[in-house]
Amino acid sequence: MEIFDPQVTYGSVDDINALSLVEMVRHGIKFATFDGFANKIPFSLTEWSGYLHLSERTMQRYRNEERTFDPLQSEKIIEIALLYNRGIEVFGHSATFDSWLETGNIALDGIKPKMLLDNSFGINLIRDELTRIEFGILA
Repeated sequence: MEIFDPQVTYGSVDDINALSLVEMVRHGIKFATFDGFANKIPFSLTEWSGYLHLSERTMQRYRNEERTFDPLQSEKIIEIALLYNRGIEVFGHSATFDSWLETGNIALDGIKPKMLLDNSFGINLIRDELTRIEFGILA
């Protein structure tokens, strides 16, 4: 699938959406598509390089050469995009969610949530915390 629309709210990913996401991962996300999404959220190139386990230089080369991310990096981009959309659903506004991502969280042992986006375990912790917030179960 060519187009990755971060504005699409996948909510709970059903089987049809999941299959389209699988195809998106398999084909890889083009840097231009990633860049369009990445420019709408408050993560720097340095942060993205950490989340994707790529050097900043490699990220810049991907941009200059209009490369496509490999499946593992594409999957991580999609996971973060889905989590970001979920956070906006829970908090109601991107600015409020952005602020939450930047603030040390008691339930996460004082860690800023955005510091956990470099692996699936951290993403799952944030997703679980968003669910608790949604249902009013605070630490």
